[in-house]
Amino acid sequence: MTDYSNLVIRPLDSNHDRSGFHCGVASLDNYIQKQARQDVKRRVSRVFVATAAEQPNSIVGYYTLSTLSIELGQLPNALARKLPRHPVPAALLGRLAVGQAAQRHGVGKMLLVDAIKRTLAVSDEIAIYAMVVDAINDRAQYFYEQFGFSPLGSGNQRLFLPLKSI
Repeated sequence: MTDYSNLVIRPLDSNHDRSGFHCGVASLDNYIQKQARQDVKRRVSRVFVATAAEQPNSIVGYYTLSTLSIELGQLPNALARKLPRHPVPAALLGRLAVGQAAQRHGVGKMLLVDAIKRTLAVSDEIAIYAMVVDAINDRAQYFYEQFGFSPLGSGNQRLFLPLKSI
């Protein structure tokens, strides 16, 4: 049985078995299996994978990080009033997925915490106002809200977390 408490999270590389990853959401499975390596090579996204020590090439879960700008009109007025009158920089957690066998074992939380830590570390070098996530469904939105993420704009499942609140 896999020990999910001691996973290693590192950048995706050519040794990882992407074809064996299945989380139950076709778009997330297809991304890691078919698109992730190309995005890394093109430098449009960074992909981080969680693996167990006993199976270092088997992907237990993954997430992606990239950047984006948040238009002031998307932010709550109380925050927007305190910011310069131009879009603010943010880190985008575009995808987060956990393999079916590892679901409900805290792996999603572990991946999210790792993504936040990496973003905070980078924010010491470059300006990042917030972390933004695109929740794929209501269950994912609820998951992110438990960690303090709030809706960004209206009518969608894009959420944000100002880094100063961490």
